[in-house]
Amino acid sequence: MKPEDDPDIIRGEDELEDEAPRSRRRRGVYLLPNLFTTGVLFSGFLAIVSAIDGEFITAAIAVFVAMVLDTLDGRVARMTDTQSEFGAQFDSLSDLVSFGLAPALVVYLWQLQDLGNFGWVGAFFFATAAALRLARFNSRLAVTDKRFFQGLPSPASAALLVGTVWVVEDLGLAAELGDTGAVAVLVITVLAGAAMVSNLTYFSFKDMDFRHRVPFLAMLGVVGALMLAALDPPKMLLAGFVAYALSGPLLTLIRWQRHRRRGRGTQD
Repeated sequence: MKPEDDPDIIRGEDELEDEAPRSRRRRGVYLLPNLFTTGVLFSGFLAIVSAIDGEFITAAIAVFVAMVLDTLDGRVARMTDTQSEFGAQFDSLSDLVSFGLAPALVVYLWQLQDLGNFGWVGAFFFATAAALRLARFNSRLAVTDKRFFQGLPSPASAALLVGTVWVVEDLGLAAELGDTGAVAVLVITVLAGAAMVSNLTYFSFKDMDFRHRVPFLAMLGVVGALMLAALDPPKMLLAGFVAYALSGPLLTLIRWQRHRRRGRGTQD
């Protein structure tokens, strides 16, 4: 019989107090990275509430803030060695709200509701595609090449939608879109959703190491990009994410051609 199973042995309070903190530590969660993830969820919820109130520029900005926080939570977790399964699941759920539901509801309340059933079906398709994209990413996390994404990442896809909202609202053209503009927004929504669940290849930029030295010209390039973004944030952000979305088909074509050449070389 083990000592702890002997009914005649009474365990002291000091022993019980020593075990309680250890038990609590095992059940706890890391605060720092999950604070950033909570910020992602808060920004997504704020975007939804702002869209309901008709503040579409605020809603778009909130989604972009969520993107920044989403980038930081993973890097902070890796830098502080505070990665956990809880954090990964929390991050996925927050991403679904901020980059799936929030953009879909923003564009629906902005333009798509004027299209009736086609509008809400298109918005639902985008939200569903975001959920499928996240589920596929999580299920293949251990076997995929970290340098590339399969399908357009949900934050970038959300940026295409809310970036369009921000630019049009900033130009004061929302009231002039009409049915033709609403159909164009529907097409963008469906294409952005389809890109998420496609097999297109996108650079992940996860292999970038910010701790190493870079050429001086690279620093000038970063400063120049920030200056351009500061001149007209909505247009520059939308242009950047449109370019990134178009890079997927181009990169996929390049990789396919290389694979085809290697196949021919093997046959020869």
